[in-house]
Amino acid sequence: MDITGFISTHKKSLLVGFFVLLLVFLATFPLYGGIYRVRVLIAVLTFVILAASWAMFSGSTGYMSLAPAAFFGLGIYTMCVLEKELPFLIIIVIGGLVAFAFALLVGLVTLRLKGMYFAIFTFGLVVFMAELINYLEVALRGTHGWHITPLSQTTLFYTMLILTVVTVLAIYFIRRSRLGLAMNSIGGNEDAAEHMGVNTTRVKVLTFAISSMFMGAAGVITAPMLIYVNANIAFSTYYSFMPILMAVFGGMGHLSGPIIGAVVFAYLERFVRNEFPDYFMIGFGIILVVVILFLPNGLVGLIQKLQKVGPISKLLNIGKEEQHANT
Repeated sequence: MDITGFISTHKKSLLVGFFVLLLVFLATFPLYGGIYRVRVLIAVLTFVILAASWAMFSGSTGYMSLAPAAFFGLGIYTMCVLEKELPFLIIIVIGGLVAFAFALLVGLVTLRLKGMYFAIFTFGLVVFMAELINYLEVALRGTHGWHITPLSQTTLFYTMLILTVVTVLAIYFIRRSRLGLAMNSIGGNEDAAEHMGVNTTRVKVLTFAISSMFMGAAGVITAPMLIYVNANIAFSTYYSFMPILMAVFGGMGHLSGPIIGAVVFAYLERFVRNEFPDYFMIGFGIILVVVILFLPNGLVGLIQKLQKVGPISKLLNIGKEEQHANT
């Protein structure tokens, strides 16, 4: 059996092996990666969670949510309030549940809206949360912001890695469940899905809440890295637009799309921000426009297209023909 035939017949096993090796690499990275690289990798994992969670809801249903920063910020503030009261792992769970409950309430009210109206409301939610927290801090505490006790970077890394694995696995199984089929039917044609008996409101609200739960948990883990937090930092629109840009760049049609987009853009963002700080947002805006115009299915869609027409596809087809000829 030649290499192309082997790849075509053992594709799933090779993918599993690749992900096992990737996990081993990530699990051992703090041993040799250095403090700065570990910190960068924590940021990458954070954006993987945000981008993949956003794509699970918006990419499947077609509802453009601009609210990731609202749920991420809720997680950060959950850590601020509870850090001296409860163990870190319990706060992570509570942060996820707080974001889940809040998204459930928001979804019940807003997910009857469609198109730009839903997008505008979710963006307004981020701004509203920041202003509300600013007001409550002054009214109740007489000051802005919180100082958070730093935690071991190794602890934060492994906690974020575990949450990333849990998030990706959860999204993988949800996309292949009845809930995932219902989400895709809503994205395809919501009216047709309703006529087929799908409770579209319940599916949208539940999916919205589940995706927000992972964002909230990620916010809890991120908080100790910031050391000082205020509402403008926690609810920055940066945490809404960057995950969306990453998911669109990678491609929302496949689970690997937002992950690839998050990894590429997280490192690219560090480089551009350091080398060209005055043109950072302009550059990323141009990239977003180019991707939407010329790569509507993202990097993953481009790769799949090249596989169908490129030399890789020809090699695989040759391998299959030789395998059939030998049998």
